[in-house]
Amino acid sequence: MNTQDLLQKALQLEFLSEAEGIHLFRHAGTAELMYVANEIRKIKKADTLGIVTWQIDRNVNTTNVCVANCKFCNFFVPPTEKYAHKAYITDDETYKRKVEETFALGGDQLLLQGGHHPELGIEFYEETFSKLKKWFPSLRLHALGPPEIVHISQLSKLSYREVLLRLRAAGMDSMPGAGAEILADRVRRIISNGKCSGEEWLEVMRQAHQIGLTTSATMMFGHIETIEERFDHLLRIRAVQEERPEGSNGFKAFIPWPYQDDGTLLNRVRGVRNTVSADEYIRMIAISRIMLPNIENIQASWLTVGPKVAQVCLHGGANDLGSIMIEENVVSAAGAPYRLSAEEIQRVIIEAGFTPRLRTQLYEFREIPPALQGKILA
Repeated sequence: MNTQDLLQKALQLEFLSEAEGIHLFRHAGTAELMYVANEIRKIKKADTLGIVTWQIDRNVNTTNVCVANCKFCNFFVPPTEKYAHKAYITDDETYKRKVEETFALGGDQLLLQGGHHPELGIEFYEETFSKLKKWFPSLRLHALGPPEIVHISQLSKLSYREVLLRLRAAGMDSMPGAGAEILADRVRRIISNGKCSGEEWLEVMRQAHQIGLTTSATMMFGHIETIEERFDHLLRIRAVQEERPEGSNGFKAFIPWPYQDDGTLLNRVRGVRNTVSADEYIRMIAISRIMLPNIENIQASWLTVGPKVAQVCLHGGANDLGSIMIEENVVSAAGAPYRLSAEEIQRVIIEAGFTPRLRTQLYEFREIPPALQGKILA
């Protein structure tokens, strides 16, 4: 294979094969990958070239009780007597307080997720979503991931489509790409054996796209996966995006982020550490843009790699920095050390040479809420 020919092919927004992508990852220079990814970004975001988007939302967990037993998660507790004192299901007053705080800080959305509780089926989530929408009609619910949909489907003996339709009717606005990790089942059997398979994850997303739900996709890398399995993941995401119905957003964004290892079972028992360097992360952002020309937005994970690396990614294919995340419990529990305020995330974007714009989950620009008056820097 010829590296320059493949880069030219990418610039034409052609789909590269797994072998071609791996060749670029292994043989193209970082500057070359960044240049091509940035050019693709210019094509995909032609109307907003100088803009980098950001968001204000809050990650609230429905429960920390979980039977998935992911080896990279320090957040969950198993449903046993031993951990009963640590287990919780978020109550109504806590939801009300957290949403009011979110609104007061200019947020418009809850990213609502939680553990795979063995006793919480479809009715629990319908009731929770309905109450939140009744109390806060303007609140957006970016809720649950495919593994939770599979879990609810199994508990409630419903199809994925039936679960999604009922949750949408109860108030679900969009779905995060949580739980993808690496879609290869060899990896999933080792790091998240109690969670859905890779194909089940993809099928939930197919069904979500069929009923018009906008979703995102993620990849947690830098643990036990091979380079081949990373690229298999990208191609499977790309294929599902191609299947979306006409007029559907499908995957509105792709967010790759490195495994956080602090105190995880994967680290303690297997000695698996996060060895992803800044250069490797920047290359994976660029590769994501190159391999996924049918996904509009690529988000850099400042939470896991820090603002300085994220700034470089904005010149290598990324066009979004995600949310300031008023609250985030799962990744932080595994060692992600970074925090940004509304003012700080804007400053990060401006220092990188771009204009920050507040957005919704659908990547539409938001009107500036009263809470942010005087705090918008550009």
